[in-house]
Amino acid sequence: MKVITFGEPLLRFTTEAEKRLHQVDQLAFYFGGAEANLAVSLANFGHEVEFVSAIPPNSLGSACRKYLKANSVKTNFLREQGSRLGTYYVEAGIGNRQANVTYDRAYSSFHLVDESIFDWDQIFLDVDHFHTTGITLALSDKLREITLVAMQKAKEKGISVSFDFNYRAKLWSQSEARDAIQKVLPYVDVAFCNQLDAIHFLDIEESKSEKHEDKLKEYYQNIVEKYPNISALSSTKRAVHSSNKHELEGYFYDKQQLVKSKSYVIDPVVDRIGGGDAYAAAILHGWLNQWPLTDTVDFATASSVLKHTIKGDSNAFTELEVKSYLSLLDQEISR
Repeated sequence: MKVITFGEPLLRFTTEAEKRLHQVDQLAFYFGGAEANLAVSLANFGHEVEFVSAIPPNSLGSACRKYLKANSVKTNFLREQGSRLGTYYVEAGIGNRQANVTYDRAYSSFHLVDESIFDWDQIFLDVDHFHTTGITLALSDKLREITLVAMQKAKEKGISVSFDFNYRAKLWSQSEARDAIQKVLPYVDVAFCNQLDAIHFLDIEESKSEKHEDKLKEYYQNIVEKYPNISALSSTKRAVHSSNKHELEGYFYDKQQLVKSKSYVIDPVVDRIGGGDAYAAAILHGWLNQWPLTDTVDFATASSVLKHTIKGDSNAFTELEVKSYLSLLDQEISR
């Protein structure tokens, strides 16, 4: 499958877990960004992936391009303009102290893009799927317009579209997100959203059900009634016992059926960032290949769990490695 992802590449600076940002004299750095992370995962799963974005024509932009190419992501439509790569800083959490994120991405090369630099007819040539997120919508009015046009063009060409709500309160308000998300959803086939997304952005009444599964199925049914073009929805449920110990489950809804993954305890959590992108990529991998729902959600959750065990924003595991991990777990359960 040929997949296009559209969003901002980022450079992440991270502290040691034992120190706050103002205490450090050195930082680890990683390339990432939600759509770039998903591109890397899908490339690792064997898809032909093209990342569409903008980078500065300097050494940081060059390093970002090399990072993507090293992970088998194509960069033919990674335009060079502007003067800076978006960055963000992470105070790593430990024990009872949560991680903290500070963005520094205003006036980046991607933030200042103009629609003229993206020829969607050329970009979408022989493409099967297009993916983007609410983070891209949050960056500017111009990017909301560009993303909407891209989605419309994809649908005109019969290309399936996925969208991850990925709401970040530090980037925009709920009211801004509500308006923008509701405009793009008529063009979406696969959506990644949870209960709070349904309530805050889609004006769906809060469920009176007690079980998480019953609530989620009710929300997803209501979403599909509002947007019948959406054929599949997915999310995770995370219990945070500490910054270093999480419990994770995945949920996948398609054709009125909601399936749930195994529950995984992740201890220790080495790096949480990118776990959601690894999950979304694996859901799309199963969906694009028409896997059974249960196989898809188990694979996706296992993929996310493995991402939590390595440093960096993107996943570094192949389909075979994720399936081997699942097989090992099944053997342990059967003993």
